[in-house]
Amino acid sequence: MDAELIICGLGPAGRAVAHRALARGLAVTVIDPHPDRVWTPTYAAWADELPDWLDPAVVAATVDGPTAWAVREHRIDRVYQVLDTARLQRSLTLDGAGVIADRVVELDAGSVRTASGLTRTGRVIDARGLARSPHRAEQTAYGMVLPRDALDQPTLFMDWRLDNGADPDDPASFLYAVPLGPDTMLFEETCLAGRPALGPDVLRHRLEHRLRARGIPFTGAEPVERVRFPVQGGKPGHGRFGAAGGLTHPATGYSVAASLSAADLVAAGATPWTVQARTVAALRRAGLRALLALPPRDVVVFFDAFFELPAPRQRSYLSGHDDLRGTLAAMRALFAALPPRLRRVIATSVAGIGPAPAGM
Repeated sequence: MDAELIICGLGPAGRAVAHRALARGLAVTVIDPHPDRVWTPTYAAWADELPDWLDPAVVAATVDGPTAWAVREHRIDRVYQVLDTARLQRSLTLDGAGVIADRVVELDAGSVRTASGLTRTGRVIDARGLARSPHRAEQTAYGMVLPRDALDQPTLFMDWRLDNGADPDDPASFLYAVPLGPDTMLFEETCLAGRPALGPDVLRHRLEHRLRARGIPFTGAEPVERVRFPVQGGKPGHGRFGAAGGLTHPATGYSVAASLSAADLVAAGATPWTVQARTVAALRRAGLRALLALPPRDVVVFFDAFFELPAPRQRSYLSGHDDLRGTLAAMRALFAALPPRLRRVIATSVAGIGPAPAGM
């Protein structure tokens, strides 16, 4: 055996499980074509999702009760934290691991073969993420980083108001606005999920329109963030972890906190996929089908009802990885709160008999 644990892929999920395996004293080999690639996306999480072992210094900003706008304004009664991406990557140290800069071309539960012909044996974890496919719904976003000194803007978890220049019948997008630290703030126009999803040019135009409508100054020379990744396609089991292993929440696109939280368990050789967790994942996939089927002008109605749910119900659906009872209760309460026309759309889409989804 070449190593007790072989981890393929060094994104946040792979690096987290490698870091925790090393902390347990395991012999670890990591394989990635570009193991030193610097992470650039912005990662954030609800504070109660993050594991105790995570270095507190990776938190760049903490917000007590961010705002959501749908039909009305809602305060989310939960602490939200934006992570310092560079510090997060540095904190997940790989001291003592064997690092192979190569591409995995073949793997199974006990061995890996790379493009250069290397073969390594050991327990294998596939954390290489998900490939894009026209058959998979994606999340896309276009953001600008602006200085905070000239701004008096709240943290916006989701803002679905139509001051972005879109028509109510166009595929919907929302504004995500969060502090990146004391000096800067990210303003990001986001397509939550679409098949196909909105492209970067559309999102850039909407973001610029929205910023102008709100009197928020920008020059066009600001640092930019572009986002595009699948929100479906991950499959639990068979050594897969992170997005590849189904830890992306299909209705939000969040996966980093879930991967960090599960890293210790997976490093120890256990699985986060209890029977309850698998059932919750199936319910979340049904929730994505419902979101994709909604007419664009009704998306805001759906989220207005969601953010009216009690905070424990919201948390169960957003973060309850194996909270089957809470997830079911949240979905029942949301369904009951929706107008009849939306209930019909959701019921037919969840049953798989609705029209083919377009985008959001």
